[in-house]
Amino acid sequence: MKKFYFYDPSLTYEENYERGPFVDIPKSPPPATKPREFLGFRVNSTIGIPAGPLLNANFVEAALALGYDLPVYKTVRSRAQKSNSWPNIIGVEIDGQLRNGDTVRAVDTIDQNITNSFGVPSFEPEIWQPDMKKAVQAAGDGQVVIGSFQWSSGQGIEDYGVTARLVAETGAKIIEANLSCPNEGTANLLCFDIDRVTAVVKAVRSAVSDRPLILKLAYFADDNALRRLVEAVGRNVQGLAAVNTIPARVVTADGQPALGEGREISGVCGQAIKWAGLDMTERLKNLRAELGLDFVIMASGGIMNAGDAKEYYDRGADAVMSATGAMIDPMLAHQIKEKS
Repeated sequence: MKKFYFYDPSLTYEENYERGPFVDIPKSPPPATKPREFLGFRVNSTIGIPAGPLLNANFVEAALALGYDLPVYKTVRSRAQKSNSWPNIIGVEIDGQLRNGDTVRAVDTIDQNITNSFGVPSFEPEIWQPDMKKAVQAAGDGQVVIGSFQWSSGQGIEDYGVTARLVAETGAKIIEANLSCPNEGTANLLCFDIDRVTAVVKAVRSAVSDRPLILKLAYFADDNALRRLVEAVGRNVQGLAAVNTIPARVVTADGQPALGEGREISGVCGQAIKWAGLDMTERLKNLRAELGLDFVIMASGGIMNAGDAKEYYDRGADAVMSATGAMIDPMLAHQIKEKS
């Protein structure tokens, strides 16, 4: 099996956390780019890696060294939670565009599309807080590390505020509330419940009011639902990130659950969900203009090369974030900068 750059799918989550990332940093620096502004910060580029592959400060430092100027530290919680059992990443075969609820076949090779099933693991704050602080301090001139968080299992909405405060204590200059993880219930993702999203924003803003807040979203098939969400929170947040993975049933060649019983549905990412990311980017751009709002759009989904990144910028993205693409090709940020 081909090894990922940041993450080795042949190892467990814990083994990756301890040993990774699996990378040789090139001696030549990333191509120079014209500095720009992002949420009030001067940055070298608006290229990053979304919450997921960057498990700890070692991973974040590698991303920074490779020119990913907006890396997101993997989502943390107020209480420890173990990862789903191995395997967590499997290659999938998809012909064309993936739609919510499709059935896809697992394959032994990893190319353009993968499924990932971690369950949003987190160590306790006593471990991740000093590590996130180390990651934040590793950012060089023109780089900003974003801290991602969500509530702990069994806790109420107020736990978003508790965890936001813990993230802010690390010095993270931008915080991101993850509302879109499909491994915690594909049928009713939090981001689709507008009343609860509004309550999350209120809880976070009550706890942390002095730095930009981004909400991480899944794909909204319903235009009216997306409009209602933007109308409800668009003036109280500084950014919207979309899309996360798209849920699918992942099976082996003989039709059995590829990840094991109880994990029949998992998030799929890569080239096959690019259509969804582009679609959300354009719709968010149009709603932003129509409603007179000024949040940034942090776009992701199938950004595998510089051409994909350009498509996103052309659709209205303020930042482009690549997870699968960056894991497969560590030099992706270099390529995007060379073409910009």
